[in-house]
Amino acid sequence: MKNTQIAWVYDQLRKGRVLTPMAAMDGCGTMRLAAIIHELRNRLINIRTIPVKTKNGSKYASYKMVKGNK
Repeated sequence: MKNTQIAWVYDQLRKGRVLTPMAAMDGCGTMRLAAIIHELRNRLINIRTIPVKTKNGSKYASYKMVKGNK
């Protein structure tokens, strides 16, 4: 995982955006958004996981930064 990918994800979350795996792939080329979220949480950044279920029944997680402390 590249520091530039971590920085891109952090910057997007800091701007209030909700990130999905597809947005991360398009934005910074990572297929490991969950790993980056884990790294940011280890740095004590409060990030909420939002489960999403599509019309065809598949599931994925989206992420949003939460203001305040953990």
